[in-house]
Amino acid sequence: MNDLTYSLKVFRQIGLLKPVAPHRLLGAGLQLAKWGPGLPSGVNAAAKRFPRQTAIIDDVGEITWSDLAAQVNQMTQALKDRGVRPGDSIAVLSRNHRYMIVSIVAIMQAGGRVLLLNTMASRSQLGELAKREDASLVVVDQEFLDVAQDVDRSLLVLGWADDDAPDDLPTVASLSRDQPTTDHPKPERHGQIIIFTSGTTGLPKGARREEPKDLKPLIAFFGAIPYRGNSTVVIAAPLFHSWGLINFAFGLSTAPTYVLRRRFTPEQVLQDIETYRAEVLVVVPLMMQRMVDVDPAVVEKADVSSLRITASSGSALAGELANHYMDLFTDSVYNFYGATETGWVTIANPTDLREAPGTAGTPPFRTTVKILDPDGHEVPQGETGVVHVGNDMPFGGYTDGNTKSFADGLMHSGDIGYFDEDGRLFVSGRDDDMIVSGGENVFPRELEDALIDHPDISDVVVTGVSDDRFGQSLAAYVVLKPGASLSEDDVTQYARSHVARFAVPSRLMFLDELPRNPTGKVMKRDLPGFE
Repeated sequence: MNDLTYSLKVFRQIGLLKPVAPHRLLGAGLQLAKWGPGLPSGVNAAAKRFPRQTAIIDDVGEITWSDLAAQVNQMTQALKDRGVRPGDSIAVLSRNHRYMIVSIVAIMQAGGRVLLLNTMASRSQLGELAKREDASLVVVDQEFLDVAQDVDRSLLVLGWADDDAPDDLPTVASLSRDQPTTDHPKPERHGQIIIFTSGTTGLPKGARREEPKDLKPLIAFFGAIPYRGNSTVVIAAPLFHSWGLINFAFGLSTAPTYVLRRRFTPEQVLQDIETYRAEVLVVVPLMMQRMVDVDPAVVEKADVSSLRITASSGSALAGELANHYMDLFTDSVYNFYGATETGWVTIANPTDLREAPGTAGTPPFRTTVKILDPDGHEVPQGETGVVHVGNDMPFGGYTDGNTKSFADGLMHSGDIGYFDEDGRLFVSGRDDDMIVSGGENVFPRELEDALIDHPDISDVVVTGVSDDRFGQSLAAYVVLKPGASLSEDDVTQYARSHVARFAVPSRLMFLDELPRNPTGKVMKRDLPGFE
């Protein structure tokens, strides 16, 4: 299938070729021509094509595409009235809800730089980032006011505000009220989104995420993850993270209805899927694990038969999690392997995950993936090396001026992996996670995948530690399921029967929970040490 035929197939699938009244189609086309690919054109074009369709369902209620676009225009004018100019930076510290969307798109329409902050940002991080990036405004949900104590109060705007919100702080809703809803001209500088790395200590790095120059990235994404036009999409993954954001941004072209909740609970997700007949659920793997672990009576009662796609990314899929999930719900898991810097690398569909559990999948449309040795040479199929990738989602570099390294024209992913005989990629782990134990190269993920499948273990992470005998060895931090009882010897014996001798943990610690960030990654720096 040539590129044109493939592209038309994808456009038809996501509803871009669906018959629409000529004046609406013209209006959408004018928005795309005006803004180019990106958030402003996506929201405004959806409003022109399907003005009365529900755009967002959140904890406030429902809002149509027409009303959402109007509120974005009102907020854009409010920002301009506050002195925001093209190129200015505005920080956003928010959970998933309409006011976050209105803020981000309005900043883009004003030509500003959106600084998307992790909801686990500390007080010192937010204060220092606001100064370093010269933020002219900081939009924060009310719950994060304590984190914003070091920010000049005159710069604060509340995104989500409760009934007891401080009277001296404006809100997105109050700033927008009574402003004109008329369209805005294209700014002299294109808006930009900066996604900040997570962490609880140190200052996160800002990664510039460039807006696509054309529709090729959209074709690649939807060619691998088969969204359909006008579907209902539950985005449980945080929008401040690249995975949640890309599903929202690319999804705009399909004119969906988004369901956004400020807090994730598996019960609420199941209820939303059933109530709104959702076809798509966007999650991180930790959310999938929470859904697998939910009360079986709740699972049995929930009707999730409408669910066609469970789009997962953000951290590695542990063990047989994808298949456990699909056994309980629907054969719907599409796992996206990539990063903020690389964009996508590979995508595994339900067939891949059934036939080759643990695979990261295959490269999508117009994506090149090679496994290279330390000298930059491609290794034979089946041999392990560093994963390198090239696609149509160029990385804009970090805000400190640094960027990622390249070899053979492809970006260094930082991961070690190999291709099997069917062209499926398997990722062994981060290159800096590998340890050498008794002369053997060992990755923590092998042991993690084995232990998470134990019926009494609900969560696990494995790290490398110093070892007087072998140089290095593995240490496991284990969380048991409620009511379960295991000894260290039980876990060690289980590991011996499932992994190679050199991958059996030499140290083990039971914890009540692992320190994870909102995207599910374990913050290893916060793990307790071994004496």
